[in-house]
Amino acid sequence: MKVLMINASPHEKGCTYTALSEIADTLEKEGIESEIINIGKAMKHPCVACMTCAKTKSGKCVFDDDPVNECIEKIKEADGFIIGEPVYYGGPASQAQMFMDRVFYSAGSSFAFKPAAAIASCRRGGLTPTMDRMNKYFTISQMPIVSSNYWNGVHGNTAEEGKNDFEGLQTMRILARNMAWLIKSIEAGKKANITYPEQEKKIRTNFIR
Repeated sequence: MKVLMINASPHEKGCTYTALSEIADTLEKEGIESEIINIGKAMKHPCVACMTCAKTKSGKCVFDDDPVNECIEKIKEADGFIIGEPVYYGGPASQAQMFMDRVFYSAGSSFAFKPAAAIASCRRGGLTPTMDRMNKYFTISQMPIVSSNYWNGVHGNTAEEGKNDFEGLQTMRILARNMAWLIKSIEAGKKANITYPEQEKKIRTNFIR
C-alpha cells in the first residue's frame, strides 16, 4: 500500500517538505509506503482549456513536458494521495493550482474512492482558504477526504521554523495515521467483497442553454 505525496513548493526542502516528511515517517511506522514528488520548479503550463483530454478521453494532458502526466499514472497506482503547498497571498501557490487543474480535468474520474488530503504551510494566515481550494478537486472526484484533529497545516517561514510548530507536526502525524487506517479499511473491505458504490451517469445542468 502506498501514498503519493506532491510537494508544490518551489523550495524543495522548505516548510511544506517538513510537513510531508512528518507524514511519510508516520506512514512508514503504519506499514504504508510513500513517495514525495517535487513539482514546485517543474511546472510549465497552466490548463489552457484546449479540451484535448476531454475529446480524446486519453486520461492525459496534452502538455507532456512537465510532471503532470507522470504523476497522473502514479496517482492511479497509489492507494492514497496528498498534495502539500505553501500559502501565497492567502491562497495556494500557483504551481499547486496549475498541477491540480490539469491532473483532475484530464484524469480526475480515475481517482474515485481514493483517500486524499491537502496540507499547507504558511507564515501566518491563509491556511484554511488554501485547504478549501484544494479540497474542491477531491469532492468533485468522489475522493474521501482525510482529516486530522486540526486544519492540515504547519506554520513557519523556514524549514527549521516549521520543525518548531509542534502542534502542526502532531496534526501531520494524526493525518497520516488516519490515512493509513482508511487505506487499510478499504483494503479489508475489498477482501470482504464489499464493492464500491453504484455509479450513475453524470447529469449536467447549465444555468443558461
